[in-house]
Amino acid sequence: MSLLELIQEGQEVLSGLLHNLFISISVLTRQTHSSGSSSSRAPTDDIVHREDGPLCAAEIGSELQKQFAILPGGRGMNGNPIIFFPEYPDFSELEEEEVQNVLSYLSSIPSVAASGVGFILVIDRRLDRWAAVRATLHRIAGSFPGNLHLVLVLRPTTLLQRTLSDFLFKYNKDEFKMKVVMLSSVTELHAYIDPGQLTTDLGGTQEYCHDSWISHRTAIEAFALMVKTTAQTLQAFGTELAETELPNDAEATTNLLHTHTLKKERMKEDLQVALSQGGRLLECINEPLQTDPDYSMTYDELENLATVQRLLGQLDETETAFDDFWERHRTKLEQCLQLRHFEHHFREVRAQLDVTSERLSGFSEVSVSPAHAEHVLRELGSHEDKACDALDRALSLATEGDRLIENSHYAEDSIRPKCGELRGVCEEISSTLRSKKSLLLRAMELHHALEKASRWCEEGIFLLASQPVDRCQSQDGAEAALQELERYLDTAPLHTLTDRSAICCQYEAVLTTQLRDQVEKVFQKQSSVQEMFEKRRVSLKKLAAKQTRPVQPVAPRPEVKSPLSSPNQQRKERRYSADNAICKKVESPIHNGGTRHASLSEEEENLAVLRRHVMNELLETERAYVEELLCVLEGYAAEMDNPAMAHLIPSTLLSKKVVLFGNMSEIYQFHKRTFLKELEAYTDCPELVGRCFLERMKDLQIYEAYCQNKPRSESLWRQCSDCAFFQECQKKLEHKLGLDSYLLKPVQRITKYQLLLKELLKYSKGCDGCDDLQEALSSILGILKAVNDSMHLIAITGYEGNLSELGRLMMQGSFSVWTEHKKGHAKVKDLARFKPMQRHLFLHEKALLFCKRREENGEGYEKAPSYSFKHSLSMSAVGITENAKGDNKKFEIWCNSRDEVFIVQAPTPEIKTSWVNEIRKVLTQQLQACRVFVSEASQQKSSDPVSPSPTSNNSSISLSPFRSSGQKNQKKQEEKKAEASTMSDSSSSPKHKGWNKASLSVDASEENDGYSSGEDPITSDPEDEVGRKLAPGKYTVVADCEKAGPQELSVKSGDVVQLIREGEEGQWFVKNLRSSKEGWVAAANLLSLISESKSSQSLSSSDGSVSGNLSTSSSCSETYTSFSDIKP
Repeated sequence: MSLLELIQEGQEVLSGLLHNLFISISVLTRQTHSSGSSSSRAPTDDIVHREDGPLCAAEIGSELQKQFAILPGGRGMNGNPIIFFPEYPDFSELEEEEVQNVLSYLSSIPSVAASGVGFILVIDRRLDRWAAVRATLHRIAGSFPGNLHLVLVLRPTTLLQRTLSDFLFKYNKDEFKMKVVMLSSVTELHAYIDPGQLTTDLGGTQEYCHDSWISHRTAIEAFALMVKTTAQTLQAFGTELAETELPNDAEATTNLLHTHTLKKERMKEDLQVALSQGGRLLECINEPLQTDPDYSMTYDELENLATVQRLLGQLDETETAFDDFWERHRTKLEQCLQLRHFEHHFREVRAQLDVTSERLSGFSEVSVSPAHAEHVLRELGSHEDKACDALDRALSLATEGDRLIENSHYAEDSIRPKCGELRGVCEEISSTLRSKKSLLLRAMELHHALEKASRWCEEGIFLLASQPVDRCQSQDGAEAALQELERYLDTAPLHTLTDRSAICCQYEAVLTTQLRDQVEKVFQKQSSVQEMFEKRRVSLKKLAAKQTRPVQPVAPRPEVKSPLSSPNQQRKERRYSADNAICKKVESPIHNGGTRHASLSEEEENLAVLRRHVMNELLETERAYVEELLCVLEGYAAEMDNPAMAHLIPSTLLSKKVVLFGNMSEIYQFHKRTFLKELEAYTDCPELVGRCFLERMKDLQIYEAYCQNKPRSESLWRQCSDCAFFQECQKKLEHKLGLDSYLLKPVQRITKYQLLLKELLKYSKGCDGCDDLQEALSSILGILKAVNDSMHLIAITGYEGNLSELGRLMMQGSFSVWTEHKKGHAKVKDLARFKPMQRHLFLHEKALLFCKRREENGEGYEKAPSYSFKHSLSMSAVGITENAKGDNKKFEIWCNSRDEVFIVQAPTPEIKTSWVNEIRKVLTQQLQACRVFVSEASQQKSSDPVSPSPTSNNSSISLSPFRSSGQKNQKKQEEKKAEASTMSDSSSSPKHKGWNKASLSVDASEENDGYSSGEDPITSDPEDEVGRKLAPGKYTVVADCEKAGPQELSVKSGDVVQLIREGEEGQWFVKNLRSSKEGWVAAANLLSLISESKSSQSLSSSDGSVSGNLSTSSSCSETYTSFSDIKP
């Protein structure tokens, strides 16, 4: 039988018990007394809902206390209830309502059967008059509500009244409309009623106490009323439970169960109170028997006793039935709650399974390399971990559903299909996971096999390339090399792939088009390597079998270089001569051509292998770097926003995520979405990867912001490194290193790029992307320099202006500085020369800053120095002297016509040279800008129709870095100009106009107090420079130039070079006098390198005056310090 059927059956049983209970209540309270028919019975519903019920003793207590009518409980011969009217002189004065209420109440107390027989009224009027008797009879006849069987009247005992009553009664008895019997004494009364049924007042033996009777009746009626109220409440609650509809959500079901439970507890309390009161009432009824065993109860007492006992029994049965009904209803609600929870969890798990299934369906198991396969497998493992959680939850829910079905849940038909659906989806997801994992493992197995075979080929190429040719000239050396090849070939079966068709058949399920191509490439590579080994074996066997005679070493004769041969021809000749020499040593002249071709292919293959090694390292480290960034962002940064982890975050770390992590999220998004994918596109052509760096060079500048924030991040980390939050995150991630190690990853990564680019550049000489690699390397180094410079710039304190207005930072470094002043301060000058100041110089495009370096206390980034601003020089007002007295590491920076001189000592001569060159570039750029300005001013002046003043020659534009202070300096300048003009006319042809050889030997230390040399006026015209032709001779280089090929020459700014001869295709054979190296340089490059060259190296730009129409313009001057060691 189902739970619903049991509940319905319990409801029927409870209704029947309640019906019987209401009948018992009606019997106890005489609610259904008959007014004419003794068999009539009111329905239970009428009893429950009746509002105008019979009177109760408590309602008419005052009328009952008057005791003008009582019901002592006696019975007549036929069981007629006896109502006794004792002597009451004021009966006629009673209100009609009082008499009717008392008579109605007394007539309602006997049972229905006794009331149907009829009442016997005993009226005692022995002390009264006949008139009062007659009035009493008339009043009773008109107001008695019950069935009267007999009225017995004890007439007055006085002679007059007795005689009068006998006479008048005979004539008036018909007017009473009831059977009335006049009795003269109590003895006559005993003839009608047994004395045992009469009270002692009427000569009977029945003891009666009216007050006790009233109290007894009040208790009985109160108990009946309580039972009635409890029964009504119980019936209403049972109806409510039976008609309750089950809610559709768990919360409503829980609330309903809680509400019904509270009501049930109250019902139980009411039933217990009713049973307790009924028990006390039963004890009260039985009290006379307990005191006097021979006590005889009246008929009313016996009826009340039986009714109360029956009522208590029915109450007990009702309580048991109600408990059983409630238990079934509670079980139903609890099962409903279980069903709602099951359905809610089912919807959640089903949605989670759908998401997991969708992810797996979109997950591609295709891989292009072992590293990619491992990466995809790790991602699949991550998906599998998440899927396993969902699967475990789904299977646990299905098991819970089975347990509900086993416990006879009423919704079995709804639960069972859901359990089957969950198990089916779980099996489908598990099957998909197994399939994809199996395919990935097989693909990884194939990748490893291909990688193993490719590595064997590469190591074989390395082996061929590493065998020295000179050792193979002897028979023993050739045999040793041959044995080495044989041993390596013996390992081929363990590392190489043998059967192409078997491989394709075995891995058919995972063979994509790209993977098939890789298989083909590996087989082709194996074939090529084996062919190379075979050729080498043939050569070594011939050398091992041939007896060679000792070769006497001879010093090589210098190669005669033809001045007419071009650099390309010489490069070809050298390459062919080197190849022919190796071929002659290894093979006979017959095999020279084939051996040379094999040697070149081997060399190219070796370089390609090396490039692939570097590219693989770049890609693998890039993928690892992206994963590490993601791990930090998800494992640390995201957890700072997790409410569950909020209690572990210290107050110093709150709202500091941007400070701690900087722009790491931006760096991750760039590498994940853009840079890594673009790098992977160059997997097969690593020599072209420089283009990728060049295209993304602007994006890589995001590292500058990260590095600038690193000191703040490091400081915050040191404050919070021991907090529980970081420890918990590190524990979840299972990291051996702390967060600080991962925060350093971006800094390490940007420095790693330049190392990898250098390696690629080393192995890509002569390739198509070599120039791009070189440019990418320079750009990366530029970014590193900019990052380093910005780290120093943000540490400058005390500068009141805006550093960004000073232009780009060119260089920065620490120097020893002396200061000198032209006027006065002699003591300061001596002391300054004795003890220098330590200053950190920042060279900008528009200014030179002098700062004092201050080391900060702390560790790590907290120990980064700070710089206090001390002095600044505008680059438009400074000049330089490249050589200072007595030290090749010193140079001079001066301004205001040498009124203020700064002697700067660099740590090394190389650093000094780089600074001087950089300052020269800045001044040269200012000089060029000044020339443009002067040219425009001259054009404007020539277009002026007004003739110039005759004195304009004396006010010409000054191009000197210092103002003339005497005729001596002016005379020396004029002599130098004349001498330079004479030398130019005597040694240079017209086609070499504007080219000044470094042929003057002038000691710079002897002129102008050791700080500058003579000046050379600016006489060149930009239009003349276009048509210039180069001529052999010595020149000074003013810009850096890297060599583009192995036969070309690299020069740097400041080098002195000698042009030896001109070759073909616009090439010049040049010798660097500083490094003593020789090589070819393109004529077009030479024009840009030395077209601005003069016979000295000291440049300055200072404020000057322009007279005439340009009196307010600024001027630029060039000062040159010639080298005494350069001869014409």
